[in-house]
Amino acid sequence: MNRNWPLRCARSGGANMIEGLDQILEGSGQPGLRELRELLQELIGVAGAAVRWVDQQMLQPRAERVFRLSFVIDGQTRSVVVKRLKPEIARRNELVAQRWLPAIGLGESAPTLLGTVAERSGSCVWHVYEDLGPWELESRQPDRERVQTAVELIARIHTRFAGHPLLAEVRLHGGDFGIQFYEANVRDALRCLEALRPPPEQRALWERLLGRLHQLRDELPQRAQSLVELGGPETLLHGDLWAINVFVLPTATGLQARLIDWDHAAVGPISYDLSTFLLRFPANERRWILDSYRAAIAPTGWQLPGSDDLAGDCAGDG
Repeated sequence: MNRNWPLRCARSGGANMIEGLDQILEGSGQPGLRELRELLQELIGVAGAAVRWVDQQMLQPRAERVFRLSFVIDGQTRSVVVKRLKPEIARRNELVAQRWLPAIGLGESAPTLLGTVAERSGSCVWHVYEDLGPWELESRQPDRERVQTAVELIARIHTRFAGHPLLAEVRLHGGDFGIQFYEANVRDALRCLEALRPPPEQRALWERLLGRLHQLRDELPQRAQSLVELGGPETLLHGDLWAINVFVLPTATGLQARLIDWDHAAVGPISYDLSTFLLRFPANERRWILDSYRAAIAPTGWQLPGSDDLAGDCAGDG
């Protein structure tokens, strides 16, 4: 069990039992509830204070593994976000928060990881995070100042981690979204499809899919060259840079961006994150967002393809 609760509600010994603790996620079928509740008691149970659990909200209904938990501590409401992860994904997120981002001076660019605990059999790990609140980036009607703040953070992560010695560790614990990712997935798909023996009524479909995969395999040299020319430098990627994973918070010193859910963090070209991010926005907004990113990386001397080329490519996807 790992505990890191930087706020004043940290346990200092002799904490009162949280009222309603045994009801948290009751009946949900979630594994590791005993361990999670013990961690919450250590993180939130405050010596001499009355602490009561009051509410829970599922934040990812499809996955059923992320929840906001609210507590009242001496009359003040506080909330945390708890997330159930596979052990290897949990380790990746821990490295992002505790090692990779701090290594480039951007440790505050992800939500604070308050504590972690593994289910007794090791089947999963629970993370407890600070709750960033309702500051998710809106992509359908984007606020330019908030998007600009997010773009500048993405660019800082990309530029500072490019060529970093820890890229090898990211590749080991995360993945590789470069051309090797493309090649491996095409070849794996080919092997699986070739092993099938479809019934007669599905054979035409099987042949079409097989033909398409052979075409993708044959295009590998051209695609590799295009990635070299257009993909940009290799760096730390968020790997799932949808707007819902970007928060822009108001602070006393101005807006501050945070990136959440680093489950797919990996090594790869900057274009992987950039294209994922751009495609979340309406086509008519993408050019200025791309130009903002271009301006943010300009001090490095990196060159992106022309706006017309990239914006045109993105405009056909939606």
